[in-house]
Amino acid sequence: MKIVGICGSPREKATDHILKEALRMLEERGFATTSFTVRGKRISPCLHCDFCLTNKECRIRDDMYQLYPLLQEADGIVFATPVYNGGVSAQTKAVMDRCRALVAADFDFFRGKAGMAVAVGGDRMGGQELAITQIIAFYVLNGVIPVGGGSFGANLGATFWSKDTLEGAMEDAEGWRSLRKTIRRFSDLLGKEK
Repeated sequence: MKIVGICGSPREKATDHILKEALRMLEERGFATTSFTVRGKRISPCLHCDFCLTNKECRIRDDMYQLYPLLQEADGIVFATPVYNGGVSAQTKAVMDRCRALVAADFDFFRGKAGMAVAVGGDRMGGQELAITQIIAFYVLNGVIPVGGGSFGANLGATFWSKDTLEGAMEDAEGWRSLRKTIRRFSDLLGKEK
């Protein structure tokens, strides 16, 4: 089973580090993982030009074409985003919006894949669940099975309080607990799908 992790942070800080740890945990459970980061990439926002509806591909030729084949091969998707103004980063949103071309080419492109989410905020209540809700909405709209960590601490997915530093994220015991819970349920679902 293959999993692609997508880091929606333009910085190599807490979100990037946490995604790498999540993928390492998944590898320990026997999954093959690949990582894609928006950092240093050229990813334009969707223009909603409808080119993809008739041509079955996105007319914007940029670094999204590195991600498209990774999504094609993936059985599972992990979106990790920093929290920007109570939601996902602009880069995360651009990636999600640009996936419209994949669904235009194949309506069932994402159907049956599993998805989990990680959000890293500078404040304890900085919008992590709102950001994860945006990712879950993307999953639901596209037929991805969303997986949270379950009740009591990881309802929608993994949430971290970074205090705007990598060190803060590393010290967030509740964040790591929420990640382990979410990884466990995500792995269980993917294991049942084999």
